[in-house]
Amino acid sequence: MTLVTETMLRAMLAKGIPNPYSIMRNDKLTPAAKDFLNSRGIRLSVQQQGDSAEDRNGDSGSPRIPRIPVGVSNRHVHLSPEDVERLFGKGYALSPWRELSQKGQYAAEEKVSLFGPKGALHGVRVLGPARGQTQVEISRTDGFLLGIHAPVRLSGDLSGTPGMILEGPEGRIALTEGVIVAKNHVHLSPEEARTFGVGGGDRMMLRTLGDRPVMYCDVIVRIHPSFSLDFHVDTDEANAGHLKTGDAVELAGVNGVLLAGGLRGG
Repeated sequence: MTLVTETMLRAMLAKGIPNPYSIMRNDKLTPAAKDFLNSRGIRLSVQQQGDSAEDRNGDSGSPRIPRIPVGVSNRHVHLSPEDVERLFGKGYALSPWRELSQKGQYAAEEKVSLFGPKGALHGVRVLGPARGQTQVEISRTDGFLLGIHAPVRLSGDLSGTPGMILEGPEGRIALTEGVIVAKNHVHLSPEEARTFGVGGGDRMMLRTLGDRPVMYCDVIVRIHPSFSLDFHVDTDEANAGHLKTGDAVELAGVNGVLLAGGLRGG
């Protein structure tokens, strides 16, 4: 069984979603995925089970836990409304460029430059909408280039983090804190959390698929009614696991306890 989510469908937008969109008889769509297809006039085509390689080689009739789509996050910046104006001008509002996997979130047209003690990064995308406190998310590799040792934190946990200089077309700001390496995490709606049997703050153990499987053993569960199922990693973690946006991982365990079959071969 595959759980089709809005995140998975959005990842297909660049190449085009087929119409009708085919699923297997035992597959499930989240309500957000159904609304996503309906809003674009895309019909569903339900295929009979038993013809795919996964069906022939799957487990012996036991219920399959849905796989989780991957979203790879490059370096980016979240700006407060005040800092939007400082960097882009009085009364300025961010311009959406591309929708992201989570409802209401978007990559903006705007970009900024980041300056650290040892180097700079230019053309760094701003994500919208504006939020309460400015936050910069970089990878460990970016930190080496910038000369900044950013701690691994969940979004919003900024106390005691380093700062840096941000530059936009209309000004500069010097942050005293707000630079992090984002901790990997999974977004789930309450319905999806029930499907996986997890609660907010639980730690998922996720296994990549393919010839060189990698286990992510401490993936934080984040649950909200507006969330769509998505596993968020930065570029360093994605490269280590041979992952790209639109790939999928599978649940291998929760809170340090492996599920039965959690280490089966790929």
